Amino acid sequence: MDDQGRGLSETVWTQIDRKAGAITELTIRQLRNRISTWVVLGVGVLLISLLLVFYIDSIRTTFEPIDNDGDSEDWDNDGYPLGQERIYGTSDYDTKNYPGSSEYIYLGDIDYNDQPRTHYGNHTWISVTGYFTPTWIDKEAESPFIYYNWIDWGGRGIDCPDGSPFEDWTYFQSPSYCVLENGTYVVFAVSFAGEGEISVEPGWSAEWGYMTESFFVEKHPKSRYIDEDPINGIDDDGDCLRDEYLTEDEYQDDGNRNGINCDVEWVYDQNGNLVSIQADYNVDEDPDDSEHIGESSHRTFIIGTGKIAFVMILGLFLPLFLALGLVRDESENGTLHYLLSKPIHRGEFILYRLLGYLGIVVSYTVILILIVALITSLIGPGGSIVRLSDYPVWMGIALATILVLTAYGSIFNTVGLVMPKYGVYICILYGIWEFLMGLFTITIPNASITMLSVSHWAIQIIDAVVMISWSDTSLMQQKAEAFGLETGISFFWHPPVHTLETGNPFVALIISVVIMLSISIGMIAIGQLIFRNKEIM
Repeated sequence: MDDQGRGLSETVWTQIDRKAGAITELTIRQLRNRISTWVVLGVGVLLISLLLVFYIDSIRTTFEPIDNDGDSEDWDNDGYPLGQERIYGTSDYDTKNYPGSSEYIYLGDIDYNDQPRTHYGNHTWISVTGYFTPTWIDKEAESPFIYYNWIDWGGRGIDCPDGSPFEDWTYFQSPSYCVLENGTYVVFAVSFAGEGEISVEPGWSAEWGYMTESFFVEKHPKSRYIDEDPINGIDDDGDCLRDEYLTEDEYQDDGNRNGINCDVEWVYDQNGNLVSIQADYNVDEDPDDSEHIGESSHRTFIIGTGKIAFVMILGLFLPLFLALGLVRDESENGTLHYLLSKPIHRGEFILYRLLGYLGIVVSYTVILILIVALITSLIGPGGSIVRLSDYPVWMGIALATILVLTAYGSIFNTVGLVMPKYGVYICILYGIWEFLMGLFTITIPNASITMLSVSHWAIQIIDAVVMISWSDTSLMQQKAEAFGLETGISFFWHPPVHTLETGNPFVALIISVVIMLSISIGMIAIGQLIFRNKEIM
């Protein structure tokens, strides 16, 4: 109570409120009536609109799934994709070897030094060099191979030349066989089907077996072998466990060497952060690109827009055009001494001018952020109508942007007080420095020099909020790196650095907010100190 019996609410604080309201309202009116203000705000709206257009276009574009492991390819053009050929144990590089085709089964052979060197039977003979005395020859059989010299019996028989075979003859012309007078065939590295006795020439070899009956196998569509495994650490399509495979082999895979076949090992550090993903071969080898990349792209847009568009561009240009002349312009126009003739403390005057500037830019940025948040949450990926999980991130972006606008506004206003004539050039150079430090923070978050900038701490706020709101972002980043998926999230986002070695994003958030508030308060205090002793002309 004062001497007249009035409370403080009716004396001191009422006067402060009146003065603050008057100066703040005047500042808002002045900024609102400037053409430059509307130009700057309009450019900001245009920038955000263009980003939204690109985002909407990318969301509407049909995503073409990627065959990461290539097993949907049909390299031999026989209509059976590689994945199906693997199931049946056939080759995708041999047009005659496909699922259901006749298959050669090995029975025996005569090596270059084996004894005896003769064999009788009804077989498919492979790479025979020597003599063949036939009982029956299958001259209608087609070659099941592409790499062996199969005899075409359609041509006329070739009589053997004079002399001793394999001594006087150096080679045979195609088809690499001839017939002796007694009906025995002299063959050189040829393959055929028939019954009879072979006598393998010393120093050479021969092999025999039989062909299985062919059967019809329906061709799998290529789409079956695209996006086979969601990223869950399980061999969903069974190509590692060989569940559906018709081939009998001893295939085992423990590529990560953890003693368990066909699994994925997730490695965490002492703070519970995912360090690496080590998958066995054919486990999660072809993850669902549309699901993972769609979500990653959406988050990349939000994070990138928050850091670059709002913090680094709008956060710099709005204060540069609107805060630099808050006091300087009044002095140059000759109106400052009229304002200060009122019972207003000079320190209060600076604070109230900044409040008027913040009333404009904060309202503007918050409205823009809410519009972008609403649009992206409605058309973004996911099963829900509205992505409510996005809004905490957008609120973090709004917080970082407001703190940036406050810090830069305080800095530029103080620079304008100290150097009215050349302050704009100093602020432009400082803005370039801040922009570069912001880019360095995005790409190299651990760089020490970036801590000398305001943009670094604002970006740290966004990184911390992302980690709090989307706790699986680090996991998505690791999945993209482990499985070779191209996403922009690894470029735009990194876990916050300043956690006091706790790994806790809340610690980084608190530290960044305190530092940015300290910068703003410190610059306001410096500006008040300078302005208090400044002579008004």
